[in-house]
Amino acid sequence: MTELVGLADVQAARELLAGVTRTTPLEPSRPLSAALGGPAWLKCENVQRAGSYKVRGAYVRISRLSAEERQRGVVAASAGNHAQGVALAAGLVGAHATVFMPVNAPLPKVAATKGYGAQVELVGNTVDESLVAAQTFAERTGAVFIHPFDHRDVIAGQGTVALEILEQCPDVKTIVTGVGGGGLISGLAVAAKALRPDVRVIGVQAASAAAFPPSLKAGEPVRLPFFSTIADGIAVGRPGELTFTHVRKLVDEIVTVSEEDISRALLMLLERGKQVVEPAGAVGVAALLAGVVEVQAPVVAVLSGGNIDPLLMLRVIEHGLAAAGRYLRVTVRCTDRPGQLASLLGEIAEHRANVVDVVHQRANPHLRLGEVEVALSVETRGVEHSDTLISALRASGYQVVFAGEG
Repeated sequence: MTELVGLADVQAARELLAGVTRTTPLEPSRPLSAALGGPAWLKCENVQRAGSYKVRGAYVRISRLSAEERQRGVVAASAGNHAQGVALAAGLVGAHATVFMPVNAPLPKVAATKGYGAQVELVGNTVDESLVAAQTFAERTGAVFIHPFDHRDVIAGQGTVALEILEQCPDVKTIVTGVGGGGLISGLAVAAKALRPDVRVIGVQAASAAAFPPSLKAGEPVRLPFFSTIADGIAVGRPGELTFTHVRKLVDEIVTVSEEDISRALLMLLERGKQVVEPAGAVGVAALLAGVVEVQAPVVAVLSGGNIDPLLMLRVIEHGLAAAGRYLRVTVRCTDRPGQLASLLGEIAEHRANVVDVVHQRANPHLRLGEVEVALSVETRGVEHSDTLISALRASGYQVVFAGEG
């Protein structure tokens, strides 16, 4: 039987982290408070050193290595946040770090990992494939493998987040956080349940990369045959053995959110909270906004990381605007005559919508002779405004076609 990490382990980890990691702020969230009908707070691990909570567990694990182990160096696998945490921690204790990352890892995360002094190897399409490569490297070279989540020291280090939450918000009733392999939520649950057994600990996974629900149902870790999500930081195909045991025994609930839910949450955090958060760091907020879980306030949602690729941010913002009904993509079919495009754009302007781009084309076999197709991207003020605009265009005789319609 696997022995759980205890409160004493988390408290000892906090002593090790003194002067290494920062106590991240707990910020109030008005949009969440309004949606939940009670106080809601954001635990801002997105502003932690190296941009995520990962440095906590990585440093605890690496700092406890012997001098001989440090001499051999460390190796890890990660989509980015654990990579940066290991690179930073290894540099602080004077150990060489080699990090295996998926070939499609965000370029800013790759650059940051190298910037902390690690040697980066791009291998595989997923973190799971990178993990295999890292473990093979460890066996071949003698480097110490630093698992991203399935180790007692790592879990204890991540649990220090909960100690800070309980001090910053003593009356907290619910803690919500994203879940990938389960290291963070395992540590959170250890500390929270030991000090405040009444606190509910809820984990959130991306629906298209949710390994914990089937694993909990099966009673053992189950590997997903396929998974893909914009939340690359929690795109893990199989829970760890140790983390699975902790989640099964200590975590109250695991829920899932859609890619649209994540996009909306990122947009809200950026627009209303002024928080730069990566998709994996926003899934807790996404669950609260989407109403997929019932919670008791005060609620704390952990923003687990802020290392987002600017290009991905652009796509996510656009996706979030579309999901919120504020970014409309439609195709309008109309007669091909001089001045028709100007008339169409003029009507859109009359309804105070902003045209972002226009594609005017005639070479479509579905079009009738004398008909033209105009693809439009339009900014609106929300779903109601979008519906009003579409109704007005149709009332004026335009044929409005959405994606997927004929």
